[in-house]
Amino acid sequence: MQFIDQATVYVRAGKGGGGALSFRREKYIPRGGPDGGDGGAGGDVVLVADEALNTLIDFRYQPRYQAGNGEPGSGRNRTGARGEDRLIKVPLGTTVTDASFGEVLGDLSGAGQRLRVARGGRCGLGNARFKSSVNRAPRRTTPGEAGEERELVLQLRLLADVGLLGLPNAGKSTLLARTSAAQPKIADYPFTTLKPSLGVVRVAADASFVMADVPGLIAGAAQGAGLGIQFLRHLSRTRILLHLIDAAPADGSDPVANAIAIEAEVAAYSRALAERPIWLVLTKIDLLDAVQLKNMLSAMGAAFAGRRLYAVSAFSGAGLEPLTGAVMAALSEWSALVASDPAVRAKEEALAQRILQDATASALAERRSRSSEATEDDALEWIVKA
Repeated sequence: MQFIDQATVYVRAGKGGGGALSFRREKYIPRGGPDGGDGGAGGDVVLVADEALNTLIDFRYQPRYQAGNGEPGSGRNRTGARGEDRLIKVPLGTTVTDASFGEVLGDLSGAGQRLRVARGGRCGLGNARFKSSVNRAPRRTTPGEAGEERELVLQLRLLADVGLLGLPNAGKSTLLARTSAAQPKIADYPFTTLKPSLGVVRVAADASFVMADVPGLIAGAAQGAGLGIQFLRHLSRTRILLHLIDAAPADGSDPVANAIAIEAEVAAYSRALAERPIWLVLTKIDLLDAVQLKNMLSAMGAAFAGRRLYAVSAFSGAGLEPLTGAVMAALSEWSALVASDPAVRAKEEALAQRILQDATASALAERRSRSSEATEDDALEWIVKA
């Protein structure tokens, strides 16, 4: 199945049913009075998080959804039926944004979680509602209101504890494959990874964490170079980012300069995301001798003072166990701290909200850019035809 992590949909809630104009007509009961019932309320449009889904591809083929309209009221004070709600299933980790105002409506991260994105119109009132001591035979009714209409941007963000970032061919997919049961595509050319991948890294029988691999970044990714920064949203939920750095790049570039460039791209996407703990992981150390490795670690330590630094080889397995063990310990410590300290929990929630805002702003900017490019193309085509 094709992996789609962003989609635009149009939703419209149901219209409320109109109120009835009716008077009681029964034998031997003259002037029975008004008995027009109210209409039914329009149905809502509701998103439901479904753990069985893992892509937004369905919304590419069906981008429009509408809830049922409310039925009109009728005589004998009978209320019209309420419109049927439209339930739309989305994957866990879906963020919902109003495309017109940029407002984040919700973040569906728990199985079965629901989010009403369009409220049904209110029902119209029948003439029985307007009866009073001075108006015994009202002929007034009200129509049902229209339901809300919205254009939504849906973004899927993978639920992972640890995220991998780095240049293409830095060894991200190889590390994921070596430490988990995931089977991402691995090859000796750039941009082998074209979509995010998840893997469960099991450190012990009762200890594991989820790791996410995203397509590689290059300098200028924030301006659209390479595959751009669109996949960085999948790292926004992670607790730790592992920045993988090729110790022996095939193009002879400087690993330290490469690392600085990639972290600059992350900060350009979201300064809040750059505040997450980022550990440096020097990969492919089997290609270095002892002296080269020592010098490389020294250079990395000088450039990124105070940061955690690990050296691994997914080919030989060197350094993998200490790395995964340290990650598991850090995640366990973090979880315990968040659970026990309200101040830490509040700080974490604030950071997560800032990252979400940055991801949303990036998605809306990308959407506006595509719309502008399409408009320019249409104008150019019209000029050429003219």
